[in-house]
Amino acid sequence: MRKVFRAQRHLAAALLAMLLLLPVSSQPTSAADVPAKPATPGAHTPSTTLTSILIVAQDPVSDPNFGGSVVVVMNNLGPAPIGLIINRPMPLTVARFFPKLKQLAEVNDRMYFGGPVEFGTVWYLFRADTAPATAIRVCDGVYVSSDDKLLLKLLARPHPMQGLRLFIGHAGWAPGQLQMEIQGGAWSPRRADADSIFNPEPKRPWPSASDPTKPGT
Repeated sequence: MRKVFRAQRHLAAALLAMLLLLPVSSQPTSAADVPAKPATPGAHTPSTTLTSILIVAQDPVSDPNFGGSVVVVMNNLGPAPIGLIINRPMPLTVARFFPKLKQLAEVNDRMYFGGPVEFGTVWYLFRADTAPATAIRVCDGVYVSSDDKLLLKLLARPHPMQGLRLFIGHAGWAPGQLQMEIQGGAWSPRRADADSIFNPEPKRPWPSASDPTKPGT
């Protein structure tokens, strides 16, 4: 099982090398300048209610990683807000990301660019009536996790991608940074709910010509 996920991290790195043949920005990305080290959802974090919001990028956003992005932000995965960009589908399909999982061979759903921090790690959002032990509540009916065993269990369902979205990387802000960015007009906050999380508009494929070559780590 661990070999499966180690292989995915190598694949993510290879994908990054293949796809991001774009000019390198000399400026650091705002959300990755001083990223907070998040707790690993589902590993050591208790299953408690999260305070979460959606933020929508506005014209003043200076970080090219976030132009046109919609982000679900959670405030107790670490000492500062942690987020997942929910509207940046990648060319990489879930089936290609998990080539050894034969039951996914016909799955056309795509992986999503979750953010420039710790690119190569896999996080996921999923719908459920109750929280599994290795997941944390985001909002009513939606949970976040990075637990490998739970993900494999979800992918083994008859309809594996129903109410499930997978992300590579995540977003992070230093304490107080996101609040300042919102006050400065870079982001428009909105209420987070299941429909807006799983059906964000507009979708903006990743990468695009404005994206930097190397996400932060």
